Amino acid sequence: MKHYLSVQDIDSLDHWVEEARDLKEDPKKHKNLGSDKTIGLLFFNNSLRTRLSTQKAAMNLGLEVIVMNFGSEGWALEYADGTVMDQGTSEHIKEAAQVVSQYCDIIAIRAFAGLKNKEEDEAEKVLNGFKKYASVPIVNMESSVGHPLQALADAITLAEQNTKARPKVVLSWAPHPKALPHAVANSFVEMMHLQDADFVITHPEGYELNPEITKGATIEYDQKKACEEADFIYVKNWSSYTDYGKILNQDKNWTMTPEKVGKAKFMHCLPVRRNVVVADAVLDGDRSLVIEQANNRTYAAQIVLKKILEQ
Repeated sequence: MKHYLSVQDIDSLDHWVEEARDLKEDPKKHKNLGSDKTIGLLFFNNSLRTRLSTQKAAMNLGLEVIVMNFGSEGWALEYADGTVMDQGTSEHIKEAAQVVSQYCDIIAIRAFAGLKNKEEDEAEKVLNGFKKYASVPIVNMESSVGHPLQALADAITLAEQNTKARPKVVLSWAPHPKALPHAVANSFVEMMHLQDADFVITHPEGYELNPEITKGATIEYDQKKACEEADFIYVKNWSSYTDYGKILNQDKNWTMTPEKVGKAKFMHCLPVRRNVVVADAVLDGDRSLVIEQANNRTYAAQIVLKKILEQ
C-alpha cells in the first residue's frame, strides 16, 4: 500500500514534477480515476492552502471529499498503548483509524508539532498512529517534522522558473513573533538533496535544523553572503531545534529585503508576516513567486493522489 508521508516516498522527483506540470495543462483528464472513491481530509490544525488545494486536487481526479476538523469536531484521541483512559481522551487511535478507513479510500492528515517535547514530536504519533491502524493509504498534509506536499510544490515551482543547469538556491531563516515548527524547512531541505543545485542554508547561530536532515548541505551564518548571486531565495522562520521550540532572537536584520534578494526569485510557503519576515517591496515585487507556489500546491497534491489511486 502506497503512502505519501515524506519526500522520501517520491521514487523519482524529476518524473513526478514532469507529470505534475503535465496535469496543469489538463487538470481533469484523469477525472475517472477517483470515480466512486472518497478521500477524508482530517485537520488537527488550521489550514488554508493545504485544505483548498488538496480538496481541489481530489475533485480534479473525481474523488468525493469529506473534511473533518478534529480540533472542534472530533473526539480527543488517545495514542498510547495500555493507557487507562480515565482523563481527557475519549477515543483511541486504534478504533478511530479503523473506523475512518471504512468511510474513506484515502486519508489525508494535518497535525502540527507541539514544540514542547522533541521526542514526542519526532514520534509523529498522529500520522504514524493512522498509518499503523488504518487500512487505506495515508497522505501527510503537514506533520510535526515534515510538509512534503509543500516541498513537492516548491520543486514544481523551481522547475518552472529555473533557467540554469545548476542554480544557486538559498533557504534563509527570518524573524517571527511566534515559535514555528521545522516541518516546511525540513522537507524543503530533503527535496533539495534530490536536486542538482548549489544549495545553501543560512540562519543565526543556534537555529541549526536537525543535523540528520541537513547533513551534506552548506550552512552559512552570514545571510548577506549566503544570498550573493542566488537564483532563488526561500525564506522561512523556524524555532530552535537544539533548545527545542524556543525563540532565541528576533533579529530584524534577518528580514528579507530587496537589497538581499537582488536578482533572485523570492519564495515563501505562506502565510507570511509582512515587514517581519519579508519586506512589502519583495513580496509585491516582480521577483516574488509566492502566488505561483500556492497554485502549484494543487498539482503537487494531485500527482500524489494520482500515484496512490493508480497503485
